Amino acid sequence: MAVKKEIEALHKDMTAWRRHVHQHPETAFEEEKTSDFVAEKLESFGIEVHRGLAGTGIVGTLKGKSDKNSRAIGLRADMDALHIHEQTNLPYASVGTGRHEGRMHACGHDGHTTMLLGAARYLAETRDFDGTIHFIFQPAEENEGGGRVMVEEGLFDKFPCESVYGLHNWPGRPVGTFAIRTGPMMSAYDIFEAKIIGKGSHAGMPHQGRDPVVCGAQIVTAWQTISSRSTNPYDAAVVSVTQFHGGDTWNVIPEEVVLRGTTRSFKPEVRDSIEASMERIARGICQGMGAELEFRYERRYPPTVNWEAETEVAAQAAAAVVGLDKVDRDPTPTMGAEDFAFMLEAKPGAYIWMGNGSDEGDRRLHSPHYDFNDEALPVGASYWATLAEQILGKAS
Repeated sequence: MAVKKEIEALHKDMTAWRRHVHQHPETAFEEEKTSDFVAEKLESFGIEVHRGLAGTGIVGTLKGKSDKNSRAIGLRADMDALHIHEQTNLPYASVGTGRHEGRMHACGHDGHTTMLLGAARYLAETRDFDGTIHFIFQPAEENEGGGRVMVEEGLFDKFPCESVYGLHNWPGRPVGTFAIRTGPMMSAYDIFEAKIIGKGSHAGMPHQGRDPVVCGAQIVTAWQTISSRSTNPYDAAVVSVTQFHGGDTWNVIPEEVVLRGTTRSFKPEVRDSIEASMERIARGICQGMGAELEFRYERRYPPTVNWEAETEVAAQAAAAVVGLDKVDRDPTPTMGAEDFAFMLEAKPGAYIWMGNGSDEGDRRLHSPHYDFNDEALPVGASYWATLAEQILGKAS
């Protein structure tokens, strides 16, 4: 494995940085202390720091030894945590009081932030490239679309990039491996809410009301036919009801229930079909059972789609670090979602998965038992540094 020796020498420092960020998790658009920490590190490396995009977002700008090349690229890491109560029992766990209570870096954004900081320090010390690197530290990847906000607030107008690159750790893949493919890597992410309004009654006299619970149950079941009977089997579609709220006592049929959840897809036409089918099915069932429906469908993230040329560049950089045989060029896309998709809609680029080691003991993404593997820190930082040097070339 060709981890850069200068970055390997930073392993102890990066581990300390990562565990500090892990111990102080902040969720979407509240990453104030995390943002301060990142800015202080970048400034100490001699990198120009810009703050304020999407509130807590940071962009660090670094120019190479030579200014002959006007090329510029963006390297992006996410900084936010999740609303999860940590159950790792680690000495640097986030369990505590105050602003960190009930929050956790359960997706590895603490590791992502640290790896990009490690690469930034190495690149600032060597500057052996010709052009400009923008280190993009993004808030609010989880659910709230901080990547979209950064783009809308002029990220690529203020910091022009010919291409942009993202990375995510992947439990279950060995440390020292990568996975990337051209085209869709991760799915679109939408949410929905259906309020079913019936007529409440005594639970022992259901004929006197119009039961929204039974109506909601019928809808939940019928929605599953969208994937199994309305979508081409060669396409992917997921409809998941994750919330079913209604009633608060044993012997009363409630007046209304609320269903909420998420849908996932890759193709625009499948996404359109899911939305239309969900409302059509729900209205039909409500009409047949004498209930009313209030339906809301919100499109959150588009699919994360890698560009062909940039995917090849990223794969070559990964292979330079871990070896060609350690780069999976045809991973199965996941129905998880990523708001780096908004940056890929705005600029050519690629998104890569990096092995985080075993996921045994429920150490999966978004699990209260998850922890980023510190052994992967030099691998990811070396990937970032190698990618930048390969794209921008040696300083002349």
